[in-house]
Amino acid sequence: MSAVWILGAGPAWSRRALRPVIVLGVVLVLAGCTTRPAPPPAARPPELRSPVDAVTVLDATTPAELALTTSRTFFTAAPVVVLAADGDPAGQDGAARTATGLGAPLLLTPPDASGTSSTALGAELRRLGTTDVVAAGAAAGWARAAGAGVTVHDPADPPANPPAGAPRNRSVVVLVLDEPAQRAAAATARSAGAEVRPVAGPDPRRDVVLGAALAGAMPTHVVALGAAFGPAAQLTARLAVAAHGAQLPGGGQVLFPGRLMVALYGHPGAPALGALGEQDLAGSVRRAEALARDYQSLVGEPVVPAFEIIATVADSAPGPDGDYSAESSVEDLRPWVDAARDAGIYVALDLQPGRTDFLTQAKRYAELLTAPNVGLALDPEWRLGPHQVHRVQIGSVTAAEVNTVVDWLAGLTRDQHLPQKLLMLHQFRTEMITDRDALDLGRDDLAVLLHADGFGTPGEKFETWNRLHVGAPAALPWGWKNFYHQDRPMFTPAQTLAVGPTAPVFVSYQ
Repeated sequence: MSAVWILGAGPAWSRRALRPVIVLGVVLVLAGCTTRPAPPPAARPPELRSPVDAVTVLDATTPAELALTTSRTFFTAAPVVVLAADGDPAGQDGAARTATGLGAPLLLTPPDASGTSSTALGAELRRLGTTDVVAAGAAAGWARAAGAGVTVHDPADPPANPPAGAPRNRSVVVLVLDEPAQRAAAATARSAGAEVRPVAGPDPRRDVVLGAALAGAMPTHVVALGAAFGPAAQLTARLAVAAHGAQLPGGGQVLFPGRLMVALYGHPGAPALGALGEQDLAGSVRRAEALARDYQSLVGEPVVPAFEIIATVADSAPGPDGDYSAESSVEDLRPWVDAARDAGIYVALDLQPGRTDFLTQAKRYAELLTAPNVGLALDPEWRLGPHQVHRVQIGSVTAAEVNTVVDWLAGLTRDQHLPQKLLMLHQFRTEMITDRDALDLGRDDLAVLLHADGFGTPGEKFETWNRLHVGAPAALPWGWKNFYHQDRPMFTPAQTLAVGPTAPVFVSYQ
């Protein structure tokens, strides 16, 4: 326009004077014709937030619900959202890559676009302030049919100049249990910058790789995708155990299933009380290891040698405290516990309390029970009433008393962030544990095990074994005892593991 204006000037302008101006004007016109238009402004970036709690379990039961819940957890606003059809794994794969590239949530539409709608999905788009969606196929059809008020883009032609994805945020770790079913939720977490970590199962105590990662740097926030992880409080405790790192003999932090224990039973230096007392400490270590080797070729899981040490011995005399039980000191037992730890041997401290209660005696050994390789065994045969004496009456215990030990031992284990502890209950008559169906078996920190103590002929042993199984709590692990002198004959390792209906996971030798 400036060149046209100059060419229309009055005659006082000379031709020579006009020439440079005309040239300049032409240059300006040409320059104006070749300059590219200014790029459109970048889309408004998403607004992110961190999870509210240190540990969060997103317990939605379907992939679409889980994707929505994950979006609500990490995004307060998202102008651009990626959509994929529920039930379309291939489409979700491509959509996940698009979403993480755009830094956008990935949400799932109903699988059939014709005439369908999703109230929750529409509400989430409005909450996020979404103006543009990237979708193909049925997902794009849903977006158009639902009247969501958004512009639909093909994945090959996404919104111009989209915002960059969020930077990596190592303070937030997202646990993904089933990545194919949780693909959309995992993509949304990655878009928000979280570190997404697939895990082998819902219990982090069983995941050695995860435990090593948590021990190195426990994140500020952990978000678990799926109801299988259980309540947040349970997952919090499990994560603390995994991060603490203490391992059980044989590896891992959960007792059963996954290992078989084979134990020497008895009291140090007392051959009459069982095989453990028939040799010194070093000899007992070697003997327990040899017993475990006899079983290893018969099973696929690790066989862990064990000591079952009678820590409090039933006594025919009342003793200074009048409880008819001779209690070993912590100092007497510590060398056995330490040697067992060094050799990879598990220890069960067996209590024969006489006229006192199991909890009172268990607390005597709290210091030893803080070791990862030490658990408890309760022997009701030797739990006397106020006027009973040993070998005149057979003792018994109520489920209520056992539950006091359960509560205390579970609390100790949880507070110390220890692997699961064994709580073994000896029994050869059903009446030895009254109200057995009232036992508290739901503590995540403990593995409660029923141990059948019958001896005699194979027929007599099976009679005891089968009788104890009648009405027993379901899914309870079992133990079995072989007696060197009282069994006629003693079962071989193969016969022991074949007793059924499920094989014992703890075998002791007395």
